[in-house]
Amino acid sequence: MGGGAPVSVQSMTTTPTCDIDATLQQIAELTATGCDIVRVAVPSQDDADALPAIAAKSPIPVIADIHFQPRYVFAAIDAGCAAVRVNPGNIKKFDDKVAEIARAAEAAGIPIRIGVNAGSLDPRLLAKHGRATPEALVESALWECSLFEEHGFRDLKISVKHHDPLVMIAAYRLLAQRCDYPLHLGVTEAGPLLQGTVKSAVAFGILLGEGIGDTIRVSLSAPPVDEVKVGTQILASLGLRPRKLEIVSCPSCGRAQVDVYTLAAKVEAAFDGFPHPLRVAVMGCVVNGPGEAREADLGVSCGNGKGQIFVKGQVVKTVPEHQIVDTLLAHALELTDTSDREKQP
Repeated sequence: MGGGAPVSVQSMTTTPTCDIDATLQQIAELTATGCDIVRVAVPSQDDADALPAIAAKSPIPVIADIHFQPRYVFAAIDAGCAAVRVNPGNIKKFDDKVAEIARAAEAAGIPIRIGVNAGSLDPRLLAKHGRATPEALVESALWECSLFEEHGFRDLKISVKHHDPLVMIAAYRLLAQRCDYPLHLGVTEAGPLLQGTVKSAVAFGILLGEGIGDTIRVSLSAPPVDEVKVGTQILASLGLRPRKLEIVSCPSCGRAQVDVYTLAAKVEAAFDGFPHPLRVAVMGCVVNGPGEAREADLGVSCGNGKGQIFVKGQVVKTVPEHQIVDTLLAHALELTDTSDREKQP
């Protein structure tokens, strides 16, 4: 992470970590969706005891999320976790354990993430700044980094999360000016699916466009698989991750002669999980429809209850509305089969 490495997508399991089978099942689902790194909560000794099995069997790196009890940091390091996240605002007697944690992490080659959240900022900094300002978040993170640096440990990454995208953006800009550590981006407590997606897309788009950020988590009040789907789409939209399936569909208007909303939803459902990088255009009228369909790998331009099917810019047939979805899917499979054959030696 950091340097020239690609920006990665993270999420966090919602299962009790002590339920090893359920946690590994959720990690498998996240991995299949495109997750690169997964975080698991460790609030109890039972959760800490489950870490060795989870770290060993997970197909992607596991980060242990530690709050309140420093002893779980050592348990996570001993368990072979890929990294440990600590929140300096609520780790009891954390400062007294820094030297010991630094030695253990250094010996195991495990990085530490300093994760500062607006909702659990160090009370001393809240008193100093009055609220969780960008300056307060950054001061907290860099102070805790300095404690590790005093012991020669610099394998660190930092997050300074806030629920307000503007505060979060300002904090990360300030942090990027003051250190070279890899940065984990997040709008914490971003909200339900739609609101959280918008907040995260805006904040990540601005910061990643400025070259700030090495890994992201979209924090949603929704299943973690949705977090990964949104995160991968954000990176693909910014050209930071290869595109897979992209559906270009019109917003509909008074010119549309088909139910564009329903048709686009059916196409999206039919292509769910399609593994190949295709752009599919679903257009509802003859004004922009032919042009958009022609520019896509595969497309349909609709009118009068029918759809003209485009493949690589050429009209190949016209079909009734009820056959559009199946026809698009059939041609998509033909395209990918042809592409696979061409790649064979």
